Amino acid sequence: MDFDLDAAVSFIATHARTLERRRLHHLNGDGSPAAVLAALDGFRNTDGGYGWALEPDLRSTTSQPVGAMHALEVIVEVGDTSADRVPHLLDWLAEHSNDDGGMAFSLPFADTYGCAPHWVAADPASSVTMTTQLAAHAQQLAKIRPDVAKHPWLAAATTWCLDTMEGVEEPPHAIELMFSMLFLDAVADDLPQAHKLLERYTGFVRLDGPTPVAGGADDEVLYPLDFTPRAGAASRVFFSGDAIAADRDRLAGQQHDDGGWDVSFQTFSPAAALEWRGYATVQAVKVLRDH
Repeated sequence: MDFDLDAAVSFIATHARTLERRRLHHLNGDGSPAAVLAALDGFRNTDGGYGWALEPDLRSTTSQPVGAMHALEVIVEVGDTSADRVPHLLDWLAEHSNDDGGMAFSLPFADTYGCAPHWVAADPASSVTMTTQLAAHAQQLAKIRPDVAKHPWLAAATTWCLDTMEGVEEPPHAIELMFSMLFLDAVADDLPQAHKLLERYTGFVRLDGPTPVAGGADDEVLYPLDFTPRAGAASRVFFSGDAIAADRDRLAGQQHDDGGWDVSFQTFSPAAALEWRGYATVQAVKVLRDH
């Protein structure tokens, strides 16, 4: 099954943020990295971090770890190798990391209106979910940026992730599992320890159906392409080609009549509901075109 790219472009033009519109324009070969980064800069704070609802369900203006994660995601996507925003962002991460090298799920903030409860009441202890997704994007960026590869924050975060994951024997929460696998895929080619962990973690993924998200919305689930979205990733050796092809058809088939995709998790404001659809649509097009 294929998808309707023109309908996706129309949906993004009429429903999404400028950032997603610029991202899709760039993914389609029509835009420039500079245009995408200009849109991303609208979420940047003077401290080098990112806020302003770059994470749709965290409406705070303050710089937050998840804002840094989304910023790195976009920076990796466009292959930014020149601007100073990256070292400033890594310095921000280093300043706000815990002493063990991990990052809290979120930092305290006062402007909580429209924010999901899990952001408002987050534990200050280091979070596997947050640290792995931050380190995953940074490790991808490190492959094209020596300044990222040599930054002390990345070494500390990577060590914390690997050491913490070594102690995991039972299946983690589905969201933690997803981000852990994205991190392991980012480092598996360089670290034998990570490749061994990847084999263990892939064994936690359900292959006979979607993986339920405990504590989430009633129909919230994750699929194989959520755990291994990149063609050619190290984790692909643990998934059959038929399973990936079937999941690609599933993803293409979930495009709505208006051209966009939706998310299965709960959103916490009208703005977030719309912004998540734009984000999900760009992600779906990105994964589908990669396959």
